Amino acid sequence: MQEQIYHLQFAMDTFYFLVCGALVMWMAAGFAMLESGLVRAKNTTEILTKNFVLYAIACLMYLICGYQFMYGGGFFLSGIEALNVDETLASIAGRENGFTGKAAYSKAADFFFQVVFVATAMSIVSGAVAERMKLWAFFAFAVVMCGFLYPMEGSWTWGGQPVFGLYSLADFGFSDFAGSGIVHLAGGAAALAGVLLLGARKGKYTKDGKAHAFPGSNMPLATLGTLILWMGWFGFNGGSMLKLADIGNAHGVAMVFVNTNAAAVGGALAALTVSMVLFRKADLTMVLNGALAGLVAITAEPSTPTPLQATIFGAVAGVLVVAAIIGFDKIKIDDPVGAISVHGVVGFFGLMIVPLTKDSASFLGQFVGAATIFVWIFVCSLIVWGVLKATMGIRVSEQEEYEGVDRSECGIEAYPEFVSTLK
Repeated sequence: MQEQIYHLQFAMDTFYFLVCGALVMWMAAGFAMLESGLVRAKNTTEILTKNFVLYAIACLMYLICGYQFMYGGGFFLSGIEALNVDETLASIAGRENGFTGKAAYSKAADFFFQVVFVATAMSIVSGAVAERMKLWAFFAFAVVMCGFLYPMEGSWTWGGQPVFGLYSLADFGFSDFAGSGIVHLAGGAAALAGVLLLGARKGKYTKDGKAHAFPGSNMPLATLGTLILWMGWFGFNGGSMLKLADIGNAHGVAMVFVNTNAAAVGGALAALTVSMVLFRKADLTMVLNGALAGLVAITAEPSTPTPLQATIFGAVAGVLVVAAIIGFDKIKIDDPVGAISVHGVVGFFGLMIVPLTKDSASFLGQFVGAATIFVWIFVCSLIVWGVLKATMGIRVSEQEEYEGVDRSECGIEAYPEFVSTLK
């Protein structure tokens, strides 16, 4: 009987992990649709290519070395070779009760769940550098980001390793349940570094500092992409409970789903309200980014707030993201989809509100963790982007940018019948 309990727990938690991982993988479609809807028609194919290929690069690099850097302490497949059922079952053998204690699941399921998070972090960069970056420069950065930069900061946070042997974030009480900092702030930091070296799109800002709006080409796609991301976030946050097969954890997963949804609702409605006050219009792009901001904010800790608190946190994030998007435009940081605001600014906010509902977390610990993540990713990304700029170049020519990177980078236009009239 006891062995049957072990096998049942192992099967349930593994299946739960895999389903949540599949939901997070589906977020790749969400990012692709959202970004393709928010860029101009002449740049659609290229943004889709970036999102599709970056997922493949992320999976390959995390398989080759990223997972080992983050958790295994080895290099080149050494951790992956240990993904076998015998080792996992041996680790839970001898328990008095299979449904208590740590989660029991296949290490292969853990790898799959982790690898889709890497792709999410890299997807954040894609939208921020859209419409003017060379495709292969982006892919080159993705190799470094997914194979080394992200896994290193992940080893200091979820991996529990000391930061360069100097200090441990766990000693400061740092907590990031599902990745407001580890995934989203990291992606935002890498995006910011790229945008600073890349520069704004031609014609985006006038000499007196005013910003010209470049309307997205397809609002239905952008809306669909946001809804896909919203759905995928249930796996993103829900899977981070790591365990399902007992009453307490099953209820915990359900509460994470409720709070995740509540935060998105709060963010969307708050952003709508702010857009009506500021612009006298219901700005759909702000509403979409408001929902995403709520999701990013609650990701750092969706298990301890009440649903009302989660809604309030999401609403504050919705207001914050509108202010951040406007603020970045004022200082001429050109982010076509608002990725730096949604994931970077709100990712930091999400980390800093954790102590409001979780006693074991501290504001100092959250700040130290956020600073560690940001400095590591931003400085290293700045170096990598700089090397790429000095060698292969990171920006397309002015003529190519005018014609659209679909034509120069991919040779295929997404809307060939209409694109010539939409430049």
